[in-house]
Amino acid sequence: MLHTLAVANYRSINNLVLPLGRLNLVTGANGSGKSNLYRALRLLAETAQGGVVNALAREGGLDSTFWAGPETLSRRMLNGEVPVQGGPRKEARRLRLGFAGDDFSYAISLGLPEPSLSAFALDPQIKRECIWAGTCYRPASLLMDRAGPMVRRREGRSWHVMAQHLPVFDSLFDQIGNDPTCPEVFQLREHIRRWRFYDHFRSDAEAPARLPQLGTRTPVLHHDGRDLAAALQTIREIGDTAALDTAISDAFPGARLRIDMQTGGRFTVELQQEGLLRPLSASELSDGTLRYLLLVAALLTPSPPTLMVLNEPETSLHPDLLPALGRLIIAASQHTQVWVVSHASRLIATLEQHPECNSIVLEKQLGQTVIQGQGMLDEPAWKWPS
Repeated sequence: MLHTLAVANYRSINNLVLPLGRLNLVTGANGSGKSNLYRALRLLAETAQGGVVNALAREGGLDSTFWAGPETLSRRMLNGEVPVQGGPRKEARRLRLGFAGDDFSYAISLGLPEPSLSAFALDPQIKRECIWAGTCYRPASLLMDRAGPMVRRREGRSWHVMAQHLPVFDSLFDQIGNDPTCPEVFQLREHIRRWRFYDHFRSDAEAPARLPQLGTRTPVLHHDGRDLAAALQTIREIGDTAALDTAISDAFPGARLRIDMQTGGRFTVELQQEGLLRPLSASELSDGTLRYLLLVAALLTPSPPTLMVLNEPETSLHPDLLPALGRLIIAASQHTQVWVVSHASRLIATLEQHPECNSIVLEKQLGQTVIQGQGMLDEPAWKWPS
């Protein structure tokens, strides 16, 4: 489980350190930075997939993602006693992302390259990567240390150089992740690769989830929901059938879910609702009903991830479905760490009733995203590698 998430110098986030629990709820007014925090977490996940540089390029390049305010906001600026103004920078501009976990912690620092004749002079470079034992960084707990193209591994009281010419656009997970002498790198990479993000379910008339699809055993729902019918049938066969029936009846009293298996091995979803003489096929379901079924398939997966992230799962759902969705999310948090970004009051109220809900309310102060009510003593212990 992740205990701390740290982000610095990314869009509206100048420096943010968040405590995490089993069930995490991120809320806040429009423009408070929820989407930026979510995107920062996705960037962190890309480090283990080999795509962090390309992901930054899709956002317009590293330079456009940097925090646009001054390097530091003084107390007098925050109190309105003096105008917001910048000054000479004390440190190089770096986008920093990191987390602290049960066994290992990780931090990455990205910056712009030195001036060169390369046509790719705007591509971000990985300046520093570190893996350490425990939740709090100390030089003595450092296990892997990457500075520019060189990677060192601690061996007892000394250091062994693993690579001296690592490409500055590749994470150490790409180059050393399969090295048998570095099990901590492999373990951390696989941990991050098991994170799942759901935020782009299609529910339009041509959505794949509405159409018959070839059915194969599907313990993990695809991020766009194309294999919905197969995922629901997999839950029936090797997952928690009782939880699936409960999730359907909780949202649609008296309804029954059925998977129609057509000739040629194609599956489609059908929902028999109370009072109707025939079941409704996936093509007939409302957008909200289809999205709820997609969320059911994601949350009741027989193969729980290390972290599941839901970005505004209330989209297209009728408010009456939100308490049922909240109860489903709470049940899923018993098996996996869950992160929910939402601004739906009924979903928020349901989740906050759970005693283990870690509610994080974001707000803006002079353009900077901060956690509402978080004082210096409330912030988790975190130190960026120097």
